[in-house]
Amino acid sequence: MGTFKIEGGHQLKGSIQPQGAKNEALQILCAVLLTPEKVTINNIPDIIDVNKLINLLKKLGVKVENLSKGTYTFQADNVNLKYLESDQFKIDGRGLRGSIMIVGPLLARFGKGYIPKPGGDKIGRRRLDTHFEGLIKLGAKFGYSKEEQFYGVEAKKLKGAYMLLEEASVTGTANIVMAAVLAEGQTTIYNAACEPYLQQLCKMLNRMGAKISGVGSNMLIIDGVESLGGTDHTMLPDMIEIGSWIGLAAMTKSELTIKNVSWDDLGVIPNVFRKLGITVEKQGDDIHIPAHTNGYEIQNFIDGSILTISDAPWPGFTPDLLSIILVVATQARGSVLIHQKMFESRLFFVDKLIDMGAKIILCDPHRATVIGHDFKSTLKATKMTSPDIRAGVSLLIAALSAKGTSTIQNIEQIDRGYENIDERLKAIGAHIERV
Repeated sequence: MGTFKIEGGHQLKGSIQPQGAKNEALQILCAVLLTPEKVTINNIPDIIDVNKLINLLKKLGVKVENLSKGTYTFQADNVNLKYLESDQFKIDGRGLRGSIMIVGPLLARFGKGYIPKPGGDKIGRRRLDTHFEGLIKLGAKFGYSKEEQFYGVEAKKLKGAYMLLEEASVTGTANIVMAAVLAEGQTTIYNAACEPYLQQLCKMLNRMGAKISGVGSNMLIIDGVESLGGTDHTMLPDMIEIGSWIGLAAMTKSELTIKNVSWDDLGVIPNVFRKLGITVEKQGDDIHIPAHTNGYEIQNFIDGSILTISDAPWPGFTPDLLSIILVVATQARGSVLIHQKMFESRLFFVDKLIDMGAKIILCDPHRATVIGHDFKSTLKATKMTSPDIRAGVSLLIAALSAKGTSTIQNIEQIDRGYENIDERLKAIGAHIERV
């Protein structure tokens, strides 16, 4: 189990380039299964979760070639469907949450898709009902082995249907879209997720020959086609990483420039940080954060009541950044209520921040009130363990701002979502060592 050793209290300076978007990569990589033709994908992040999915595709028989850093070609012209019924697949598929999205493409193209119950972050229950209910609406027969925790769907030919999703699940919408593009007739998905990464998937599929309209809205209309061809695709920068670097700059009173952020795809993220009093400047397609030497002050609501920041489906605020917001608030002037609606275990890392001296009241599994220190009392270094990707990076930011030397164990969780994070932070002046 790897460990980061972090000497906090140092100002950082320079520029940092966000990696390709992890959550987009997991969708886009599964989509290569929809065509026997070659697909080239650029800006793929070199992180554990994405590399696991690439290896799973290789075991499925997909030809994978690494052309250069972040650029790969994929060709699924000889898919090994027997692997889906192997014991090894039950191990490989269980190790990655994003593997669920191979089911839709495999079902659409080959008439069957299987997946063991996926693992991933321990942040609470994440149901798969939306995925399978959508596929059933398209005509698939569903099976589940409780003993093996193994799911399966089969269909001779999928047929378009109207569906109103119970939840605007990003991965659920992606799975259904990838199945529907090869279904017979028209599919309407209402209450579809409309995150930029889902938009990217739809745009890529349209370039491959799919007929998807309503991209960017919560109603997608898909006219099925017989087959799809190859394409080139470049992934967006990771908005979660961009938000992480905004928070890092504020907490360490550092002047940082975040390069090539694709402003148009950031939604409310910059404004939410501004509500915490952080100056977020647009410079072309870059974000510039000046050094907050005098700290930052949380805005109240216009009636004077305490600010509440909560997650919501796009274009609302992404739940993946709430832990960053919570950490940044510990050194603000003022107080804020953080309301994490989606996952019931994601705020449990606050006990580690309390150990560091943060003033946080965990109201219940979904809500925490943060009373900011205004940098009058710095966080204290401590020994911690990363519980999941986002909490791990939040604790890393806290450690970089803290007085003294902290250690974070189980850093493989952080490596699942952030590419070479220690080396990239060292390049802007962080005192961090991987041991």
